[in-house]
Parts: sequence; structure tokens; C-alpha cells
Amino acid sequence: MDPSNYKKLSAKEGRPNLVLLHGFPSSSWDWKNQVAYFQAKGFGLVVPDLLGYGDTDKPVDPKKYVASRLAQDITDILDAEGIQVAVAIGHDWGSRVVSRLANDKPERFSGFAFLTVGYLPPRPDSDPWKSVDILKRLVGRDVIGYFHFFFEEGVDKIIESHFDSFFSLLFPHDPLLWNDHLSVRGATKAWLDADRQAPLPSYLTSEDKEHYREVLLRGGLAGPLQWYHVMSTGALAEDDKLVPPEKIPIHKPVFFGACTKDQVCPPAIHEAPFKALAKGPFTLEEFPADHWLLMSIPDRVNSSLDKWIETL
Repeated sequence: MDPSNYKKLSAKEGRPNLVLLHGFPSSSWDWKNQVAYFQAKGFGLVVPDLLGYGDTDKPVDPKKYVASRLAQDITDILDAEGIQVAVAIGHDWGSRVVSRLANDKPERFSGFAFLTVGYLPPRPDSDPWKSVDILKRLVGRDVIGYFHFFFEEGVDKIIESHFDSFFSLLFPHDPLLWNDHLSVRGATKAWLDADRQAPLPSYLTSEDKEHYREVLLRGGLAGPLQWYHVMSTGALAEDDKLVPPEKIPIHKPVFFGACTKDQVCPPAIHEAPFKALAKGPFTLEEFPADHWLLMSIPDRVNSSLDKWIETL
């Protein structure tokens, strides 16, 4: 990766380096509140735009987005910066990268933190189509029905042509909006076809929205949507076969920040892998927040992460 495509702030002596990995559909901008907090305290920060986003490359080959390659991007960055050990923190699909770093490069990290989306262990026999139905039975309602829409070809152009509608759905003013208009199969496409728009949440500024509009539309959504297509093509499952069984448990300290108001990532569906596979110290904290806790309750998130990092 070109060094101009990521950010790095040097750590003061005695402070660790943090790697902050964002999710879909956003950018390193998600972490602005965490960067301000941890920079002021002397932490080192590596906050990249992940593959498909911002000024990073945007390939449309889903095989470029397999977890092992995404994780290697991060270790390449650490190598370029001369960082031997860091703390990996992921939100949303950033947790997929943190998960693979825990499998492939545990020696490079003193701890792994997952926000909203928990540890995603390798599943070489996984079928995303079946996962939609399994989660529906587990939770008692549709949860990730929008996957079907995101798997379709040409969906990037639909989203781009209805960006304000899409943005108001992905950043909901009311977390319950996702139950009827994101989680249910077919509902997201219906929302966009009708060009429906809802108010923005109070924590999101007009500056935030304009940043996301510029950074996502400038590069297009075809790249970011490969984070989903890599599942539907089977490329992610094939890549998961490369992880030896003994590498699947995490023996380093783990933090999971669960969001009780997140309608797509309810805590219950992510706690089981931790219970089975977190073999080192495990910290669980539930936040009364929606999916975007980095922006909606930044002070509490920053404080909780800070306290956990001190224990490493």
C-alpha cells in the first residue's frame, strides 16, 4: 500500500500504538473522536482507509478482499512504520480484519478489541445465504436481509443514484428503523427505489455527511461492496481454509464492546464465539448505543478502551 494512503501519529515513550480499522460504508473519519482523545494522551495511531475506501485502491475483484490479504495490508503498514507490536481495534467490518490478524499475526499485537461486530472466526464451510436464515431463527426476526441486495450486481449504481436516501438509512435517527427497512429482505431496495429519506441522527454533523458523500461517491461504491461480494462468491470461505485449527482460538487479551440498540448486530449473536474461543483475558462491555457508537457515545467508548488498554 502507498504510504500516502494511511495516517500515522507517533507514540510517546511508554504509550502503545493503536491500529483503528473502520467498517462499511465509511472511512477512517469514523475514528475522529478516538484520534483526538488518544493523540492527546500520547498514543501512537495508525488509522488507514481500508481497501476500497478513501484514497486507497478500489479493486472490484472480490478475491482482493479476502481476510488474509486485508490483514496483510495492515502488517505491511506496521512494517513500513517500524512498529513491531500494536493494539488492534475494529468496528463493523474492521472486526473482520482484526479477527484475521488474531489468527495470522498474533505476535504483532498485545490485544484485540472488537466494537459492535465481534470475533469472526474462520468458517471454511460457511454459506452466507444460509447465514441469513440461521440468524433469523436465532434472533426471531430478519437481521441481515440486506445482504441479498448487497450481493447483487450493479447495486453500487443504485446506491450512488440515491445516496441521500441510502445515507439516512445507514445512519438512522432511530435505531429501530433498521428492523423494517434494512434487516428485512427486499426492504433496503424498496427504501431506495422510493427515494425515502429520514432525519439524520443528532450525533452526525453536516460536515460528517459531506465527508462521507465526497469520499464514497468520489471512489464509488463498487469497491466497498466487495466486502460483501467476497462472501457470496465463496472466496472468503476458501481463504478461511488457510487458517490451521490451532490458530483459531485467541490467547491474547480481548475486548468486546456490544451495542444494545444495534438492530443488525445484537450482542447475543456475537458473544458465543468469544465464549468458545477467547482463551485469554476477556472483557465484555455493553453500551446503550446504536451501531455507530464511535460517534454517538465517543466519551464512553474512549474511556472504556483506555481502561482496557492499560491492563495489557
